[in-house]
Amino acid sequence: MSGEALPIELEPTGGRRRCLVARAAGDRTRMVRFVLAPDGTVVADVDERLPGRGLWVAAERSALTEAVRRNLFAKAAGAPARPPADLVERVEAAVRRRCLDLLGLARRAGLATAGYDQVEAALRQGGVGLLLIARDAASQGAKLRRLAGGLPVFGGLERGELGRALGRDELVYVAVGAGTLARRLERELARLDGLAEGTRPPAAGGSGTQEGGDDR
Repeated sequence: MSGEALPIELEPTGGRRRCLVARAAGDRTRMVRFVLAPDGTVVADVDERLPGRGLWVAAERSALTEAVRRNLFAKAAGAPARPPADLVERVEAAVRRRCLDLLGLARRAGLATAGYDQVEAALRQGGVGLLLIARDAASQGAKLRRLAGGLPVFGGLERGELGRALGRDELVYVAVGAGTLARRLERELARLDGLAEGTRPPAAGGSGTQEGGDDR
């Protein structure tokens, strides 16, 4: 049985899908859906709205690279499939756009807090859903990470991206208020962390006495 193609499901209603690479069920929120276009081209459906049978791969760069290299899409679909050579980069770019769009929604909804002092105050007050620290930050916000406790902390976006999403030139620290929008953003940021390289800020440590120097 191990050499047979994976069966394609007609989009079950549950929250788990079978990864083409791992050949095991996983949480769909940590996966990316693909469909085949009429000409057999593999299309990333990061919004999960395109018609057709879904082909799922874990939102990890190594897994997606392997799926493209071995063309596991064709094996799973039992039909010709043509994954673009730059499929990994396309998926990462699409997920990155979703992250930025959701941050823009958070800004318009009054749920985004930016700047070191403002984020620190928000964390002390409570009600924060997640914390973002720019990938290219001079300081990795050890004190803020400690204040965040068990909250999700992400570092997949650069300061210019954070700034543009929130109507500023650059931003280093951003907190998003808890709720449905934060949960949606958490999913996309987690997928981005898996698809991009070197995105996670290092673990909290040190005294954090120099953090204010990167106060945005």
